[in-house]
Amino acid sequence: MATDFFWSYTDEPHATRRKEILAKYPQIRELFGPDPWAFMKVLESDSMLLRLDFLRFYCRSLLALLSVGGIFVVLQLWTATYLHNSSWLKILTVAYLFGSFLNHNLFLAIHELSHNLAFSSPSHNRWLGIFSNLPIGIPMSVTFQKYHLEHHRFQGMDGIDMDIPSHAEAHSVKNAITKSIWVVLQLFFYALRPLFLKPKPPGIWEFINLVIQVLLDASMVYFHGWKSLAYLILSTFVGGGMHPMAGHFISEHYIFHPDQETYSYYGPLNLITWSVGYHNEHHDFPRIPGSKLYRVKEMAPEYYENLRAYCSWSQVIYMYIMDTTIGPFSRMKRKMGVKKEE
Repeated sequence: MATDFFWSYTDEPHATRRKEILAKYPQIRELFGPDPWAFMKVLESDSMLLRLDFLRFYCRSLLALLSVGGIFVVLQLWTATYLHNSSWLKILTVAYLFGSFLNHNLFLAIHELSHNLAFSSPSHNRWLGIFSNLPIGIPMSVTFQKYHLEHHRFQGMDGIDMDIPSHAEAHSVKNAITKSIWVVLQLFFYALRPLFLKPKPPGIWEFINLVIQVLLDASMVYFHGWKSLAYLILSTFVGGGMHPMAGHFISEHYIFHPDQETYSYYGPLNLITWSVGYHNEHHDFPRIPGSKLYRVKEMAPEYYENLRAYCSWSQVIYMYIMDTTIGPFSRMKRKMGVKKEE
């Protein structure tokens, strides 16, 4: 197993490929911007009533609550209350087989919102992100955006891209057993790594995210007991560990082939993960919503058909654990002197 990261002394591949694709297929720019959901088209009418920002935001929020993500939020919160007197075995089983899929979907909805791909207004995206955060149990929506946008702008940059494991993490993983433990706990590392390695001062939006989440958690405990809150948190962390949907954490940037830095996944789970599997396409064009990323591959096929891709995230987890040459060091890094993505 490698004892150091892969080091690149060239620009990350996405900025270069994006320039080439846009020069050849400028019509791809038409895909940029928030996803034009049908109900959004209605709200973008020229009605004088909807020109009032407050009413427009209020109507958008109500419709967002009725969207698929809103249904997942309500369903997950209802499930938590339903399980308030259940055995711990039942809670864990339901969390792994059911709640994990809902919470991981909401986590990836927050990822989509971090790119401001639901509304044109950043604040509206943040409010919807805070709402989507509720069943996750831990306030992370606003903080995630700060670090994730740096991952895009400074992919692999040493000391900046917090998507890459720390040296302490990587050195602690030496075989299949420790890799398995790391996979189970990877969401803990993913969440806590930035706070230890590159803490950012919290702002007003973090405070709002924290207060709303604490109020929801406290209400859940007060009215339904600790087991209901435990179900929500378990759903989050088992869904981010040894779980089919969590395979995307590994598949996206862990290097199984030295000549490729980012990998896409074209399997069925894209249907419930906001198409995050189209990861080369996403890094090439982070301003295109997940629902349209497949069109990038269709419009510029020669740029993606020859890239290695996956069709199973579960298989990726298995390969990661069993391949003795792959581990947390299997990531590409760059020094600060390398040109950043524009």
